[in-house]
Parts: sequence; C-alpha cells; structure tokens
Amino acid sequence: MFVIQKVEKGELYFYWGWNRSWYNNSDIHFKGKDYNFTLSDVKAKDRQTPFSIDKYLNPGNATIPQYNFRIGYYFKDNYSLSIGIDHMKYVVVQNQQVLIDGTISNTSSSYDGSYTNESIILAEDFLKFEHTDGLNYLNVDIRKDFNLINKNKSIAIDGLAGVGLGILIPRTNTTLLNNERYDEFHLSGYGLNGLTGLKTTFFNWFFIQSELKGGYINMPNIRTTRFTADSASQNFLFAQANIVFGVQFSLSNK
Repeated sequence: MFVIQKVEKGELYFYWGWNRSWYNNSDIHFKGKDYNFTLSDVKAKDRQTPFSIDKYLNPGNATIPQYNFRIGYYFKDNYSLSIGIDHMKYVVVQNQQVLIDGTISNTSSSYDGSYTNESIILAEDFLKFEHTDGLNYLNVDIRKDFNLINKNKSIAIDGLAGVGLGILIPRTNTTLLNNERYDEFHLSGYGLNGLTGLKTTFFNWFFIQSELKGGYINMPNIRTTRFTADSASQNFLFAQANIVFGVQFSLSNK
C-alpha cells in the first residue's frame, strides 16, 4: 500500500556528491597600475576530473573533483534551512578570439597599446584565467520537500525546491601579461540561486538526490596578481546538474 510521508520537524541531514556545471559568456574587466581593459563575451567551461575510485572515493582526494557538500535542519515539517558549499570549476577557454576595449602599457610585451573593441586571441602569454580550486560558492538555502509516496516505509520519493544566496571565495589561477602566476583564496563576490530536485530515501535514513540548480554570480573583486591594486570583475549565470548521497535522522527522542 502506498501512503503519503512527510519529513518531520527536528530532522538533520547532510550529503556529499558531485556536479557538472555550465556558464554563459561574460565580460571580464581587468584593471591595474599599467592596464585597464575589458574582454567581451568570454567563453568558459567547467573542468571534470576523470573518474577513478581513487579520485572520487578516496577521502584524501575528496576535494579534487567538482563537489557539493551540505548540512541542513528541518525547522518545520517539510521545510529545511541548510548551509553548503558548491565547489565548481570555471575555466576560460584558451586561444579563443574575443573583443578587447581599453589600454595596456609599460608591460614590455607585444600587447601594449590602446584598443577599441578590437579582436584579440587569448593566448597563454596574454592571459590564463581559471577559478579551478575552485569557484567556491558558500551558500545558505531554504528548501521545501513535496511529499510524494513511499512503499511500506522502505522507499520514499520526495520532490524538492528551494532558493538561496551566498558568497564566492574562489581560488583563481591567473597568469596575466608578464606577471607571475597568482593562485590564492579571496572573498570576491556573491551569488543567488534556485533549485529543484528529486530525493529517494531508503529505510528513512539514507537517500540519493538529483538536483538541477541555477543562479547568478557577481564577483566585483577577483585577485589576479600578488599586487593588491590589480583585480578583475565579472558576472555570469551558472547551471549545475548534481548527484548527491546523504543521510538524515531525527534529533528528537520521538
């Protein structure tokens, strides 16, 4: 017999899983002592770690792939508040042709000059730009479970939807003009997101959950070199397809 089941107030859950991510083209503005220019309509993609047991299931390598971690609490029947991190990777496609507008000077490179919406190739001696360790989105969500059905309390299926917001703490791997490679964590901006998903729970404690998540990221202060006067800014839309595995249990004595 199939019956309706609800997720009760007082339950705690946490999960771990992996994501595939996509980004729309964006403009990236770079400014520093000797340059101030914008690259238009820049293409970027994620970077998937090839699957292996060691890379994905070895706890010592857990942060190498693109991952999602979350812990949440049901403060009301079917309503949870959660905090988590989405570790995405964002890689500007090398050797693409884009438009550049602005100035570059005193860099002792062939790129010195003034540009007015001119074409340029993003060669490695000009720019390498990646949030690959990673595009770290630390966010808070409020979510609602939509009660579907279960069978003999051994398998339950729930839909879910939610909204959230958070901050971006990327570790941006950048090589810009003649500057040394820079790769340090930095609070760079904020994000907004929404999601929908489907959760299958086994024996009221273990679950597998698929999610579709999307949102907006704005990073007005990205570190690009060891000099604090140098920075970049960009904003873009993102989408994720996630598969996660978790456990849930009640904190009450009922």
